Amino acid sequence: MVAIANSLPTQPAEREFWGRQTAESEINVGPSERMISLLGGGLLAAFGLSRGSLTGLALAAAGGALAYRGFTGNCSVYNAMGVSTAYHRPGTSIPSGQGVKIEKSVTIQRSAEELFAFWRKFENLPSVMRHLVSVDELDGKRSHWVAEGPAGNVEWDAEVITERPNELIGWRSLEGSEISTSGSVHFKAAPAGLGTEVKVVLSYKPPAGKIGATLAWLMGRDPQSEVRDDLRNFKRIMETGSLPTTAGQPQGQCAR
Repeated sequence: MVAIANSLPTQPAEREFWGRQTAESEINVGPSERMISLLGGGLLAAFGLSRGSLTGLALAAAGGALAYRGFTGNCSVYNAMGVSTAYHRPGTSIPSGQGVKIEKSVTIQRSAEELFAFWRKFENLPSVMRHLVSVDELDGKRSHWVAEGPAGNVEWDAEVITERPNELIGWRSLEGSEISTSGSVHFKAAPAGLGTEVKVVLSYKPPAGKIGATLAWLMGRDPQSEVRDDLRNFKRIMETGSLPTTAGQPQGQCAR
């Protein structure tokens, strides 16, 4: 299954410093993280240089990279995940090493513009994700999700934290939600003009008290297979306009 204006730094000097970015990168690291990266990286680099050894040089290089992350506000790991912590309201994040990560992709014979427009209107998603009951868009960033669970419906609020038109949508659940989830969907031109590659990266942590470390409690099956099938449904709808169905077809045993 993402920056909020009222969360921006209020002091002009602070906005000027933390808003600085290079032409090659986009800010995706929040102000507090950047300050910690700058200070920690600088201290680590100074310590490494003072060692006067190969190990010290390695530490200095690592410190320099960390300081550069703080100065530019751009993190390559966040880029890969489509995640941003810059200037947004607190939400539910999943600590490293916890929860479940799913990554699936599919190539669709449609333009990135068409696919992005369909996906960005989250109310369309229950038509391709069969475990979803509904998605209601609350405003330009926030939405309310309802999904089927083994003991009844499960609900959560999500927020778009990264968005690049026709390229990327990143989101995460908000505090107080029944589940903790974050993820991104990427749209990239396929080689040789063969449509668009759509890649979904999803991280998920089951709610407290639930058994198992996968989405199976929510989806009723292997989560990897579920996401794969959701993408196949997305492909069918975008390429043919409908999903295959057995509705209206004759049933019964074959005549002997």
